[in-house]
Amino acid sequence: MSGSSLKRASQTTILAVGSALALITATAGDRAHGEGNLDASYTISFARIPVGEVTASAVFGQSEYAISARVRAGGVMKVLSVDGEASFTTRGTIKDGHPVPTNFTSKIVSNTETSDVTMVLDEGGVKELTVTPPPSQDRVPVTAANRRGIVDPLTAVLFSAAAAGETLSQEACRRTLPIFDGQQRYDLKLAFKRMDKVTAQKGYAGPVVVCSVSYEPIAGHRGSIPLVKYLSENRDLEMALAPIVGTRLLAPFRLSVVSMLANLTIEANRFETTAHASDAPPIADPKVR
Repeated sequence: MSGSSLKRASQTTILAVGSALALITATAGDRAHGEGNLDASYTISFARIPVGEVTASAVFGQSEYAISARVRAGGVMKVLSVDGEASFTTRGTIKDGHPVPTNFTSKIVSNTETSDVTMVLDEGGVKELTVTPPPSQDRVPVTAANRRGIVDPLTAVLFSAAAAGETLSQEACRRTLPIFDGQQRYDLKLAFKRMDKVTAQKGYAGPVVVCSVSYEPIAGHRGSIPLVKYLSENRDLEMALAPIVGTRLLAPFRLSVVSMLANLTIEANRFETTAHASDAPPIADPKVR
């Protein structure tokens, strides 16, 4: 495998997984309470040293949704063959209170090359896929079955967050997220860990539900890549979910990956939410600042 291909595979893993973990949202089936916006920014820290950022904007309407995100990483992240930036967008419809992604794009740029993905989805399956440049041949092959029953990294999952009358509950953590980013297929398995409290520099301050997270690579990866081994062998991954005030939505506030060597943390410094009326105009592409 060439050095540039190895680097691209590592970047795809950290940026796609990082975005998924920084953008997984949960919505209830009650549409009247599932319409609103989220504007957030997250600091990526490695060994307590800021090494990057994630900015995200999400808009949820009565019948459609759109999410955009941008990730920048560098500094000591080069130890894991990761530096550069990436942008991600997804759009979809809301059917019977559940999200159905229809389009996903990503663009990952480093100082050596650029990787582009355009994916069209239909009822949880990949209908069209364009990847430039094509994935290297020494990855675990992606089968037709790996492209069915999946969601993109930004949608990740939109599901019932809690029973009626509850904002935060253990149920939000009890699920497995089947993710395909156009190149790699992996599962994120969540389980309830504890309740906690957080405070953003701007926006939300209050309780969160904390889930343990297990990353399981399935296809499209190369097992010898440091980051894949780092994530898949680590048992101390956790994600804190905060409510989007005025809606029945949850979004990640913090992701922590703990190891004996150092900690990788993605934590919100800005977490601002708004709710809008059910008769709001059609959704336009969200803007990422």
